[in-house]
Amino acid sequence: MRNALRRYVPMLEWGRAYDRTALSNDLIAAVIVTIMLIPQSLAYALLAGLPPEAGIYASIVPIMLYAVFGTSRSLAVGPVAVVSLLTASAVGQVAEQGTAGYAVAALTLAFMSGGFLLVLGIFRLGFLANFLSHPVIAGFITASGLLIAASQFKHILGIEAEGHTLLEIVASLLSHIGQTNILTLVIGVAATAFLFWVRKGLKPLLLGLGLGARMADIATKAGPVAAVVVTTLVIGLGGLDGAGVKIVGTVPQSLPPFTLPSFSLDLLRDLAVPAVLISIIGFVESISVAQTLAAKKRQRIDPDQELIGLGAANIGAAFTGGYPVTGGFARSVVNFDAGAETPAAGAFTAIGLAIAAVALTPLVYFLPKATLAATIIVAVLSLVDFSILRKTWAYSKQDFAAVAATILLTLTMGVEIGVASGVILSILLHLYKTSRPHFAEVGLVPGTQHFRNVLRHKVKTDPSLLTLRVDESLYFVNARFLEDLIQNRVSEGCEIKHVVLMCPAVNEIDFSALESLEAINSRLTDLGVGFHLSEVKGPVMDRLKTSHMLDVLNGEVFLSQYDAWSKLSPRHGVNAAE
Repeated sequence: MRNALRRYVPMLEWGRAYDRTALSNDLIAAVIVTIMLIPQSLAYALLAGLPPEAGIYASIVPIMLYAVFGTSRSLAVGPVAVVSLLTASAVGQVAEQGTAGYAVAALTLAFMSGGFLLVLGIFRLGFLANFLSHPVIAGFITASGLLIAASQFKHILGIEAEGHTLLEIVASLLSHIGQTNILTLVIGVAATAFLFWVRKGLKPLLLGLGLGARMADIATKAGPVAAVVVTTLVIGLGGLDGAGVKIVGTVPQSLPPFTLPSFSLDLLRDLAVPAVLISIIGFVESISVAQTLAAKKRQRIDPDQELIGLGAANIGAAFTGGYPVTGGFARSVVNFDAGAETPAAGAFTAIGLAIAAVALTPLVYFLPKATLAATIIVAVLSLVDFSILRKTWAYSKQDFAAVAATILLTLTMGVEIGVASGVILSILLHLYKTSRPHFAEVGLVPGTQHFRNVLRHKVKTDPSLLTLRVDESLYFVNARFLEDLIQNRVSEGCEIKHVVLMCPAVNEIDFSALESLEAINSRLTDLGVGFHLSEVKGPVMDRLKTSHMLDVLNGEVFLSQYDAWSKLSPRHGVNAAE
């Protein structure tokens, strides 16, 4: 019982060894991440089409719940750019932005996403996320980064513009370009340029001035806060909000409220698919970051428990005025670099944000939306990576096609169609690759007991003995391909007396493949050709023994291919292993 409790509540494990050193490191990391999260949370909430305080709310209780149930010691949970964009796309289809129904739909989306993640975690179904290939994920994130950046240019220009696809956004921006507010444009461009410079130039400058590396890192991470402070003071002291510069305005000065998602069947049905897509995308992004950071400290991540941790975080967001959350790349790296030792750093970050929600929100009244847009643009453009196209083109044309299609569909059809197409393309790509597995006709390498591809090596062969090595598990998708391959090869070689299927790479044979093997055996028997298997793995052999395949097999099952060669080749004699 105790072990089961520790499995589902990892805090009981790391909490036992918590000491003063870990406390000190976690507090320092929490201060740095809190400073970073304040402008980010406000910006991502606006990206999701929600009031700015929703970003703060979504960064308090969810972080604390993840600290209890999550296994990563560095992952920082909260609003992220891609999930915010997906939220805006999904909720925008069922409610009008700015209405109470929109906020309720966002809460419901978080609740559904959290419930789906919890179910996956409890039943240990985290492997389902593997159906999204890395190239497709990279393509989707690249396209999403472009969409997010494009959607924020309306705030930089100070105009109204709508659209869910890149073409729609660009067309809307161009149609309203004449309404550009010059002051807003100056602020937005200046903030964007400053934030880009901070990322690359501030740290070297500070180090050159003699500042320590740790303090230089902190100052660099606090760059967005400096942009927020300066532009807020400029607007507030200059009274520029009256000149058409759009500001954040009043942000409620309170802790996260208790909220309830909707349980309307119509709304649940409309948000079901988006909730699943957001859950999968969020989990894939989160687990990849968590595993990368854990590997650097030789720590272990439990993917199924991560599902539970993220599920609890999202359900927490649904009941505290938030929207869907996941582990963020940038803030998690900052958390790691700042020295976070345990998930308690996240809990301390939540406390810092709660203090900010109560005490600091009046200070952002004059914060220009152009500054928040600049924060988003700079953050998401770091996710854009077109090199994936070049890499996949050079390595695999099929992967390139999947990446290119995902990027194109996301940009032209919208994020939901883009991510859905990514899932479908990942599955189809896998099915295509395994439907035509690599088969090699092999022969004996002279002087050894090893068998290699006759097209790649100088090997000994016997016209009466055909040995085919299959480099893939056999299942319904490729079973017929195997039948046709052997049938065609046997019909070409009239001298063939024995066929050996070499199975060192076969990890499973499903029922469809089993029937194909029986069909092959039957046809070869009619032709007077023996059908044999070699190097069959133990678990596969165990399954075969439960069928009648071995009873009707007209040949033998050999422990090694050399045993098969020695017995079946009449020419194996003295010179077989020369």
